[in-house]
Amino acid sequence: MGSTGKFYAVSAREGNKNYSAFTERENMLYERAGDVRSPFARDYTRILHSNAYRRLKHKTQVFFNAENDHVCTRMEHVAHVDSVAYTIAAYLGLNEELTRAIAIGHDLGHAPFGHHGERVLSELSMRYLGKPFWHEQNGLRMVDKLELLEDSGRVMRNLRLTYAMRDGIISHCGEVDENGLRPRGELFNLDTIEYAGQYQPATWEGCVVKLSDKIAYLGRDIEDALSLGIISPESLKEGAGIPNTTVIMRELIADVCTSSSPADGVCMSGQSFSRLNAIKRFNLENIYKSDRFRAFEEYSRLIIVTLFDGLCALWKEGDLSEVIRYGRSYPELGTSFCDWLAKYCDDSILPENLKRSDLANDKIYGTLSSKSDYIRAVLDFISGMTDPFAVKLFGEQLRF
Repeated sequence: MGSTGKFYAVSAREGNKNYSAFTERENMLYERAGDVRSPFARDYTRILHSNAYRRLKHKTQVFFNAENDHVCTRMEHVAHVDSVAYTIAAYLGLNEELTRAIAIGHDLGHAPFGHHGERVLSELSMRYLGKPFWHEQNGLRMVDKLELLEDSGRVMRNLRLTYAMRDGIISHCGEVDENGLRPRGELFNLDTIEYAGQYQPATWEGCVVKLSDKIAYLGRDIEDALSLGIISPESLKEGAGIPNTTVIMRELIADVCTSSSPADGVCMSGQSFSRLNAIKRFNLENIYKSDRFRAFEEYSRLIIVTLFDGLCALWKEGDLSEVIRYGRSYPELGTSFCDWLAKYCDDSILPENLKRSDLANDKIYGTLSSKSDYIRAVLDFISGMTDPFAVKLFGEQLRF
């Protein structure tokens, strides 16, 4: 619908009173002559070319099934959210480029093995650092501190995304049952957010992604559960006649488009909102609480805790000698973790063979002078793994 959409006047475009704040970056990106992209389009392509985005194709969405090409992965989920959010944003007259950028980047902070892995990492983080691990905050950390891209001189630097993009990532939590989403008025330091869902996004586009996230996953999870035999077609009929994925998504998208307004917020009609929550309750009782997940939960816990304990035992203040020695027995795990630390530690503690001249990123672990810095490094390293890579490293630890 473009410039005739109901939200065009409040969209994140030039002319919006907060546009300069929305497009602000911690440090400016390098410029190229003739670049035709907007700031949010640059965010989109920076995410698209990042390793964190590529790894989503091998991360669990809900069902761990690496051998089945037709089970939804985290990358497919992100593509669904992109599709849903773009359709709504375009109809309402919002900034489609910002909407799509937030959509493809919103789940970059997810751990291996989906929410099961996230819970294990949160337990470990609480035990050793005194604070939880939650994927929305980890997504912000991923794009702010961990993910790197080459600049035009082939030097690796931090992504330096816009404020609106970063805000959309940490504020996307869609688990809270609420209708009529409106952006918050205050723009503050995003690192001060303490828990998922604490604040609404700062932009209408972020609100659209937040609602689209819920629309996208509920129907797709039903489709996978059917194909894996976790639920039956008969149970869908009993569950208020729940239709297939595309019908669910089409009906809810259309309803959001017609019901939303700047006065009422990004919302659904009362009937559709009740239907959405009915589907969510059905999924919770019949899918997410299924006993079929029990073995997977134990398996993912064993892998993550084993990797965590093995790496944490190697800490030595300001010294990587134990990690390097460990790599002689476990070359895949030891080498990959050494390479990880080398990117984010000060050169002063690195042996010559690990020093790199092509890095100009933030050295967030410093000299590893405190064990908490080292534990944070271990959590960061594990959280970025794909499912198969975590399984592979775990398998290596089983060999004597």
